[in-house]
Amino acid sequence: MKKAVFYFAYPILWLVSILPFPLFYLVSDFCYVIVFYLVGYRKKVVRDNLKKSFPEKSISELKKIEKKFYKHMCDMFLEMIKTLSISKKQLKKRFIYENIEELVKFEKECQGAIVMCGHYASYEWATAINFYDTHNKAYAIYKKIKNKQFDKLVKDIRANLGTTLINSKEVIPTMVRNRAKKQKSSYYMIADQSPRRLNNACWIDFMGQETAAFTGSESMAKKLDFGILYLRIKKNKRGYYSAELIPLAKNPKEFEDFQITQKFFNLLEEQIREQPAYYLWTHKRWKHNRI
Repeated sequence: MKKAVFYFAYPILWLVSILPFPLFYLVSDFCYVIVFYLVGYRKKVVRDNLKKSFPEKSISELKKIEKKFYKHMCDMFLEMIKTLSISKKQLKKRFIYENIEELVKFEKECQGAIVMCGHYASYEWATAINFYDTHNKAYAIYKKIKNKQFDKLVKDIRANLGTTLINSKEVIPTMVRNRAKKQKSSYYMIADQSPRRLNNACWIDFMGQETAAFTGSESMAKKLDFGILYLRIKKNKRGYYSAELIPLAKNPKEFEDFQITQKFFNLLEEQIREQPAYYLWTHKRWKHNRI
């Protein structure tokens, strides 16, 4: 059954991906109507997250953010599909790295680099980093999908940007192996996910709430002498993004435990408060409570 769904869906996704951008975004507008008005996908989660994150805002203000978020979410999902056919020239025009030299500097001065980003703006197109002139091999970490066909589709979509994908279970072995071979590499991690288990988590302040956070990026950077950067992605207008690489720590061992992780969340929160509609509010980000 899962295979049948995949083989039915793939041709449709491919046809959508090759549409010219004006028609492509009309499809996204249609998806928004379905997802927001008819299906109401995770509306309760979105409203709860927004209410807790912005207690100072009125109901009408929160509704405006909610609608703008769903429009952006549909754009972002379709833009991921667009990656199946988008050219290198088109993508570099639509996703611009403003200061790629910052990553090059870290590549030279550290044993490797971890680039932390959140579920904000176009984190899918961020792996276009491989289209730029850097020296290290780039890896993007993703969560494996149970459906083998769709897992392969996601890998094919993201690999089209030239970045090597590894699933979350392969991260540490890959880092350790590359470090032992003295092969400097860069690793791109979406670092604001809610941890499944709390025994390896730390508690930080995020959006005015006590939040359980992964510490993997920080701990691995300290063990392997990797530098850490924050990827600040900005949505300039529909279909156009820019990204700035902000140094978090060139020598992570100099920082107290969880200090870098908190710094990452501070920068992410700053972006969210500036333009809240571009964060992925459908995630159950605050499902854990400290015991």
